[in-house]
Amino acid sequence: MITLHGFAASNYYNLVKHVLLYKQLPFQENLVYAGSEALLAVSPVGKVPAITTAEGLNLSESSVICDFLEETYPEIRLYPQDNGERAVVRQIMKIAELYFELPCRRFIPYVFSGTDAPESLKAEVRQVLTRGITALNHLCKFTPWVAGNDFTMADIYVYYVNQIVIKFGSSQLDWDVLADIPGMKAWNDSMGESEIAQQIAADRDANMPEFIEKVTALINAK
Repeated sequence: MITLHGFAASNYYNLVKHVLLYKQLPFQENLVYAGSEALLAVSPVGKVPAITTAEGLNLSESSVICDFLEETYPEIRLYPQDNGERAVVRQIMKIAELYFELPCRRFIPYVFSGTDAPESLKAEVRQVLTRGITALNHLCKFTPWVAGNDFTMADIYVYYVNQIVIKFGSSQLDWDVLADIPGMKAWNDSMGESEIAQQIAADRDANMPEFIEKVTALINAK
């Protein structure tokens, strides 16, 4: 059986969990936090998530894990068979990560400490988000899914990227970022109504108090 290592407050953990549930793969969860010896034992740089495969192989990095799950368990597909269409899906995922999710992560310490980020940082993040918006407007279709007619890995990936954008980016910038991509908000709401997404959200909410306690202690220790 696959073991998923990490914690439910992590959007990348939940991304992989969504893939596992969508593919109907049996797995167990192992609650570990960043920086712990338990996590370092399965993730070379101590990042969440990580998985241990049924054969005992440890893997980290969400995109690597997703590709492994797709290639190993192709019965329920999440990538198109056509090479070009598959590349477009991966392009959407990478742009969402680099130009949407990662810049908004820079606000995490300020949100958890209840402070306002410096204007210089806000300007930098706005600039990167604007590039992401331009690219995603060009690539995303929402007809009805992100990449077109079929549900793909991009739908799962972008949905969990958006959780960081909404919680940390939009709140700090006073900017409804998703609204600048026509179709994104309606699609995002629809994704959140799925049974899998609701199950994951319930697990995330249950884990959040413990996660906030650990993050706050880490921030105060600096």
